[in-house]
Amino acid sequence: MTDKKLKIVVWNEAVHEARNKPDTMAEMYPDGIHGAIAAGLRSFYPDAEITTATLADPEHGLDEETLAATDVVLWWGHIAHHEVSDEVVERVQRHVLGGMGLVVLHSGHFAKIFTRLLGTTCSLKWRNDGERELVWTVKPSHPIAAGVESPILIPKQEMYGELFDIPEPDDLIFISSFEGGEVFRSGVTFSRGKGRIFYFSPGDQEYPVYHQPQIQRVIANGVGWAAQPDQFRDAPEVTNPARAWFLAT
Repeated sequence: MTDKKLKIVVWNEAVHEARNKPDTMAEMYPDGIHGAIAAGLRSFYPDAEITTATLADPEHGLDEETLAATDVVLWWGHIAHHEVSDEVVERVQRHVLGGMGLVVLHSGHFAKIFTRLLGTTCSLKWRNDGERELVWTVKPSHPIAAGVESPILIPKQEMYGELFDIPEPDDLIFISSFEGGEVFRSGVTFSRGKGRIFYFSPGDQEYPVYHQPQIQRVIANGVGWAAQPDQFRDAPEVTNPARAWFLAT
């Protein structure tokens, strides 16, 4: 992990916390899922500037100035993907293409930013019966797998299964297996423009997965890999001038 001071933003739609406030979730994540993820990161990056942002914040907490100064954004979304502003999505995409890292977690696979960057539906099979998940390391040489035990045992978790409709990943690092026999590519990387993307599936709002030390380590490793603090950041426009001209004529 880099010794440089990183700027990390943990983004969470925070809709469950704000609207439903289920007792079990409040007990597991009193500061929200974003708070738990940020707390886990602070144990690995005590000198980093780690902040949180939510859907309800102005510009979702992802304004131009914030993104320009951010090394990595972590994205957790679930039931409010459609409420995320397209303008903000395009802004985040532009900064990823310019070199900002993006770590997408659990049901963030359906986030607008993830599907836009990958160009596929990112759909998958799922059920939520609180099954055991085993997270197997299949590329131990990758920096994201450093110091991670294999398998990681998650006692209860939502099942995600194949087919996971994503492009061929740059790296397949983790595969999960479930009690029903399903398997899932639970840890994969992609590159888009100058930016690095890591998707990691474990972590449903109904289970205390983000308090598990090994899950925290994987996420911290993902942040360390996705961050490129020494790279010159160049955030290109992501519009299509030819299409804009066509629509205007």
